[in-house]
Amino acid sequence: MIWVNGELQPQLAVTDRGAQFGDGCFTTARVSDGAIVWPHRHILRLQQAAARLMLPAIDWPLLLQEMQQAARDRTQGVVKVMLTRGGGGRGYSPQGCARSSRIIIQADYPAHYAAWREQGINLSLSPIALARSPLLAGIKHLNRLEQVLIRMRLDQEEAEETLVLDTAGQLVECCSANLFWRKGNQVFTPDLAQAGVAGVSRACIMELLADSRYRLETVSAPPGALADADEVLICNALLPVAPVNQASGWRYRSRTLYRYLCEQMLNGANNR
Repeated sequence: MIWVNGELQPQLAVTDRGAQFGDGCFTTARVSDGAIVWPHRHILRLQQAAARLMLPAIDWPLLLQEMQQAARDRTQGVVKVMLTRGGGGRGYSPQGCARSSRIIIQADYPAHYAAWREQGINLSLSPIALARSPLLAGIKHLNRLEQVLIRMRLDQEEAEETLVLDTAGQLVECCSANLFWRKGNQVFTPDLAQAGVAGVSRACIMELLADSRYRLETVSAPPGALADADEVLICNALLPVAPVNQASGWRYRSRTLYRYLCEQMLNGANNR
């Protein structure tokens, strides 16, 4: 089911700048027992992205209400929310765009994620690098062509996910997930100041680790940093976390950090 500006309809005007230029942002939320998981985290990320993209004013309480309505009848599922600059002319100038568009899509929960959590996954190394773009780094804007190309290459491999570097050869993320690795009690995650998406699950994990026995460091590191890791895991708002068995030939058996995060996240910690 699809809602556009609160109305149930399967179509979006071709003049919408989201369709013409990818001019907007989005978030993808997990639904559990008829409710959005981390609703205020998703609203916050949309607010931050909308501010950076200078989108027209958005009625945030109304948007949250629409998200909750889309989740209400689902035991498990997905609610995707897109915000665009709205309708406009054919050129790049946004003059005259006074009203943002709100698009909400209801979908099924990915069936394979349970197996990922239980069995772990393998990561390849993508040959497609993300361009460094500090102006847009961190936000989940609608222009996802790099991820489409990364996914197309991944579809030709046996790995479930793939490590993605930036054009300087530094670890950024996976195709549809953020990345963490552990060495002893030290946990690392890539710096996203130049490229990548700062995910909702990543933010939750960073908060949880700040209150734990683990020490978290945000780093710029090449893929070789994973060679002597004790443990590697990925996360996104739907998983929300999964262990990695192998990454680009390196193998991992520990699940210490993964079990800790599962206990915190899957049982409802920080679900506000």
